[in-house]
Amino acid sequence: MSLPDDITGCARVVEQGDPDRFRTVMAAPVAARHILFPLYAFNVEVARAPWVTQEPMIAEMRLQWWRDALEEIGAGGAVRKHEVTTPLAGMLSPAQAARLDEAVAARRWDIYKDAFEVQTHMDAYLDQTSGHLMWTAAELLGAPIEAEAAVRDVAFAAACAAFLRAVPALAEAGRIPLLDGTHAGVAALARRARGRLRRPRIPQSARPALWPAIGVDKVLDQVTRDPSVVGDGRLLAGLTPLRLSWAVLTGR
Repeated sequence: MSLPDDITGCARVVEQGDPDRFRTVMAAPVAARHILFPLYAFNVEVARAPWVTQEPMIAEMRLQWWRDALEEIGAGGAVRKHEVTTPLAGMLSPAQAARLDEAVAARRWDIYKDAFEVQTHMDAYLDQTSGHLMWTAAELLGAPIEAEAAVRDVAFAAACAAFLRAVPALAEAGRIPLLDGTHAGVAALARRARGRLRRPRIPQSARPALWPAIGVDKVLDQVTRDPSVVGDGRLLAGLTPLRLSWAVLTGR
């Protein structure tokens, strides 16, 4: 079954900007792709907005464009034409649009070079960027509200692993990514994220929303054992073709 043109456009965005998530969507049923490709394309566009310019004001304007689009979607009226906003408008509820707006607002941290203020600030950033995305995906695919906390815990662990992988690039860009960049501090962060991993009780239809977190336990265990891998850029790959195939075949 072929995908509509707007979904195909979203797929191209994800394929180029987030290859791992692209692979998980292509392994999902076609019905799930109609939901996941627009969501993940939105995430690609928003995540890269602060990095395509050195001018903070321009980056702020790029993020504001998406916030305005989500406000239009939430209001239920006319929505600006875009290959991502058009399919999003057809599937997001006002509450989901407001949730994704909060995810865009959290990306303002990426524009500037200020460190996180406290650990709760970093935790909120990871939850609002990764947790909002994964929970919205799972909810749209049929996950019950009772599973939200567990899905967000999975998203937090995945976001922490991805953030640790990005530490060398963030440092090179002049950012201060970690509150405690010592080996002990890095290991403690990985251990805490690992401790939040649990298996949400969700229907099979919603499980593809969790697939971007495949292998995260292995990555966080590696950091816990040897935190030097973060600064050296030697983190293992979490999502592998074998692990993805196993998840698809077993539903786990």
